[in-house]
Amino acid sequence: MADTANRLAPSSASQPNSAAASKDPSRATTPTNAPVEKPPDDSSKLKTFLGVLRRFIGVSDLAAVRFSLPAQLLEPTPNLEYWHYLDRPEAFISIGDSDEPLGRMLGTLRFWFTKDLKYVKGKPCKPYNSTLGEFFRCNWQVEDTHPPLKHSPNSEPSSSATSTAGDNKVVKVSYLTEQTSHHPPVSAFYIDCPEKGISARGFDQLSAKFTGTNIRVIAGAHNLGIFITLQNRDNEEYQLTHPAAYLGGLLRGALSVSVADSCYVTCAKTKIKVILEYLEEGWLGRSQNKVLGVIFKYDPNNDTKTKIKDVPDKDVLARVEGCWQDKVYYTFGSQPFAKNSEKHLLLDLNPLYPTPKNIPPLEEQLPNESRKFWENVTNAIVNKQYSLATTLKQEIEENQRNKAAERKTLNKEWQPRFFTGAVTPAGKPDLTKDGEEALKGLHADQYKLEPNKEYGAF
Repeated sequence: MADTANRLAPSSASQPNSAAASKDPSRATTPTNAPVEKPPDDSSKLKTFLGVLRRFIGVSDLAAVRFSLPAQLLEPTPNLEYWHYLDRPEAFISIGDSDEPLGRMLGTLRFWFTKDLKYVKGKPCKPYNSTLGEFFRCNWQVEDTHPPLKHSPNSEPSSSATSTAGDNKVVKVSYLTEQTSHHPPVSAFYIDCPEKGISARGFDQLSAKFTGTNIRVIAGAHNLGIFITLQNRDNEEYQLTHPAAYLGGLLRGALSVSVADSCYVTCAKTKIKVILEYLEEGWLGRSQNKVLGVIFKYDPNNDTKTKIKDVPDKDVLARVEGCWQDKVYYTFGSQPFAKNSEKHLLLDLNPLYPTPKNIPPLEEQLPNESRKFWENVTNAIVNKQYSLATTLKQEIEENQRNKAAERKTLNKEWQPRFFTGAVTPAGKPDLTKDGEEALKGLHADQYKLEPNKEYGAF
């Protein structure tokens, strides 16, 4: 949940704009005579942000309040573009490479520790709040060269993993996300890589509370995690749940994200489960960013183990330990990590940076597509015309309220376009026919879509 904490933080001048890293045409200059204003420094931004937050001390869920921030505190990037789990898509597509169940679970963990890379490498920032019916789509093109993982003490990488990784084949991963609900704020996402037979889906929703010194962020009621399906492995499904995260440093003017909670990865078909425990700050107040984990055999019909200490040694397949912002290692067997002489590198985050997206050009985007929808606000912020940007943003917010009032008067419920429902009890969104066609078009670099029949914010 490090990503959710970052979404609530004010923009930092040193935070790289995710739009700038994307492989699409540069944004045009806003055609306006609005005055250019001096951008506030990070300290001034933080002071203003803290002043806003103090109004919400005691509020049970900041995310549900959806308070509006002035434009100068925002990162000029739509939330649906900013918040995703594919900073390193090659880690995602390699999950199913191993012929061994333990190898595939290790691959899932390697992906897990790459999903927050943008937050490890950059500072916290606050993108735009998503509007109802807004959507974002993109591709990643990556070489399928991720090294296979050793899955037992005496094993060599499986033949299928070795051959796949050695071909240097370029693989395309397609991504589609839509804001399906406004109260509560929920978005659905779908990731698809047909060449590798892997897909993922889920709902993104957060709940946040300001304590006076930090912001605690947890998954919302409809966010049951990331669900990954391996079609080439008898449709194995992996559920990855999110731990709580904390945005701290508000008072001392140095924002930082920490994680102090447990989370779980389960695969009912292989009967393998992972418990990850993120440790709290050290006794001197320094964040350790340390994570411990255990991989073990479990009974999906009697899943009672929630703490590492509760797992019997006889069920342990491997252990995990490291720093989720640096390096993570694993060992085989039940022996404690410190006593095990043979440690294997699961992931080194130091040389890694987020992979750029391929985004449809603006002229092929629909009016409610994130880049197109926020274009004028973004251009105003980029050109340091903050008063104009704030006015434009407020107009969008007012339009969305008016649209919601109209639907309420007509007793009409909003229906997402690309997903079958605003939320689902199982936490796994299904694509509509339009959603399936949009993903197929993305994969073929065919971006043209029919206009929406209804819009949620204009």
